[in-house]
Amino acid sequence: MFSRENRKNKIEKKIGLRVWFYILCSLFFSFSSFAQCAMCRAALSSEGNKAKAAAVNDGIVYLMVIPYLLVGAIGYAVYRMRKNKSK
Repeated sequence: MFSRENRKNKIEKKIGLRVWFYILCSLFFSFSSFAQCAMCRAALSSEGNKAKAAAVNDGIVYLMVIPYLLVGAIGYAVYRMRKNKSK
């Protein structure tokens, strides 16, 4: 029979592989997003504001990415602390 530690290691490896699989999929199969709030869309929908509309879209995406990076960095730091603690 498998020992409790051996079973735990197998489960952790499976979870780790799934996490890496999801990360790789999200990197290689990203979708472009062109989202705006209703007020920004109404203000920038005229013909002459194409460059400004693109800049606003880029700014929105930039502001959206920062929290995800912070949460990922904190999650990675917690993971490393727990990994070092278990040794």
